[in-house]
Amino acid sequence: MTLSFTIRKYQEQDKEQCRGLWRELTEWHREIYQDPNIGGEHPEDHFDKHLVAVGPDQLWVAVSDSKIVGLVGLMLKDEETEIEPLIVSKPYRRKGIGTKLIETVVSEARKKGAKYLNIGPVARNVRTIKFLYKIGFKNLGYITLFIDFSKRPWKSGPAIFGCKFNY
Repeated sequence: MTLSFTIRKYQEQDKEQCRGLWRELTEWHREIYQDPNIGGEHPEDHFDKHLVAVGPDQLWVAVSDSKIVGLVGLMLKDEETEIEPLIVSKPYRRKGIGTKLIETVVSEARKKGAKYLNIGPVARNVRTIKFLYKIGFKNLGYITLFIDFSKRPWKSGPAIFGCKFNY
């Protein structure tokens, strides 16, 4: 059965549901990194900060039966644009919503004359990385390396350029 949904611009009345999506994304990151402290006590407050930084005119939502089930944002930086965030509520994944959200921001980035469009999923979000690769994100632009002092458990990860990394 196909899901009926629409993509539209963010509206002020969407704020609480989008805060809930942000919390859901943070809880997913906590789960995949086995770290209950990611995002702090009120991770949904980070949506408020993002909304101020990006502006409501650079956010789109996926709506199904009057419920916000997805969110995508486009951060403009001269000729380079970044997708932040990309969130699809867990029960609504694999139904075409993420693809439509990405198509929306790809179209907007082109309209704005961007030379590059990037997205930075967390390293352990393997399903999202594979999804993004499948829909066209095939150029590796940035790699963020860091030393972790938090004692977080890491998984043995991929090799890039002959170097073995944890993720």
